[in-house]
Amino acid sequence: MPVYLNEIDDFSELEAYNSVLIVPCRFCPAASIAVSRKEPYFQPLSSLLKTPSFEQYLDTVQTKLEKRGIRTNVFKSYLLHQFVVCMWTARRRKKLRKVARNYDAVLVIGCEAALDTVQDSIDAYASQVFQGMRTEGIMSIKPIIQMPCNVSLELNRITPLLHNSNNEEAWTRL
Repeated sequence: MPVYLNEIDDFSELEAYNSVLIVPCRFCPAASIAVSRKEPYFQPLSSLLKTPSFEQYLDTVQTKLEKRGIRTNVFKSYLLHQFVVCMWTARRRKKLRKVARNYDAVLVIGCEAALDTVQDSIDAYASQVFQGMRTEGIMSIKPIIQMPCNVSLELNRITPLLHNSNNEEAWTRL
């Protein structure tokens, strides 16, 4: 049950910074982009473990920031256990801390759990941390195998999340 995240097109709050490290989670955001664009989640014969639509989204975010004169880089993950940010090991978090010291800000492409993981991983005084996608709810999806070996995700429904600050009435009814 991955989290459904919406793309954010405007990163104007990052214009105050000279450099931004983009830290993507490669599970929920990639699934969300693939579902919203109705494109395959995995195409093992052409892109192995990457989601082409998500890679394109990351390129677009990076290009938009660079057009504003902001130096960027994407914090890469190559091993499966590094793909889900909220489940990173202490060693992976330490690596992020070391890399993030070279940037004014960190843009987390993921949910609030990914944001918390990144904030807990870096030096609080070193970089400002921003969330690069908006959490909408939990996805109920059906994986579909398509020829030749592509894996797509069919969205069944999105179960909205209750946010304490936005839905105080809903919290009191529980």
